[in-house]
Amino acid sequence: METIMIEISGINKWYGNYHALKDCSTTVEKGDIVVVCGPSGSGKSTFIKTVNGLESIQKGDIRIEGLSILSAKTDLARLRTRVGMVFQHFELFPHLSILRNLTIAQTKVLKRSKKEAEEKGYALLKRVGLADHAHKYPSELSGGQKQRVAIARSLCMDPNVMLFDEPTSALDPEMISEVLDVMTELAQEGMTMMVVTHEMGFAKRVSDRVIFMESGEIIDDTSTAAFFSGDTSARAKSFLSKILNH
Repeated sequence: METIMIEISGINKWYGNYHALKDCSTTVEKGDIVVVCGPSGSGKSTFIKTVNGLESIQKGDIRIEGLSILSAKTDLARLRTRVGMVFQHFELFPHLSILRNLTIAQTKVLKRSKKEAEEKGYALLKRVGLADHAHKYPSELSGGQKQRVAIARSLCMDPNVMLFDEPTSALDPEMISEVLDVMTELAQEGMTMMVVTHEMGFAKRVSDRVIFMESGEIIDDTSTAAFFSGDTSARAKSFLSKILNH
């Protein structure tokens, strides 16, 4: 039986008079890998940040594993521990060691002991190939290494869903693959993921579905096979042809 992890129902968002998201709806089932793409300014990042309440909405509803993020009864901080988020610019604490970056939320939010949190942190640094860097500081790492640390930090909270907001767009080209490799492993292990990205090779290889956005609207929400075979809107075809021929 399929389990709906994320249910987005007719969400709208305005910044003043600017209508940033327009009646966006989709569902993400357990184990789904959904790529969100579209031109700059299409609302992709805003859309994915609404999923765990980092961006507010003025209309519609978002449910994570059946819990509405808008309900006064929902503990949003607790809900966010189940929805990992990886940003474009890493968001690591520069004054803390890599290991401390991984343990601080575990001890403060999940109330794990220091020993338990460090064991979890080391295990996940090992998983992303950075165990030897545990006692370094973010400034001592490359961009690709920082992003892998950011992924490990999110995984420390034992999330059921992972959100990625253009996780490779700030990286040098040679560092992109090391981050995508970690994301591919996560996908293969069954992690439910929503990924905002322009990495169409990753989308074609790993995702189950592709959502194409423009001007704050979902124009296409289709299987990866259909998206890449051109069974989409004319606008999505045009976008894809430009990005693949770039």
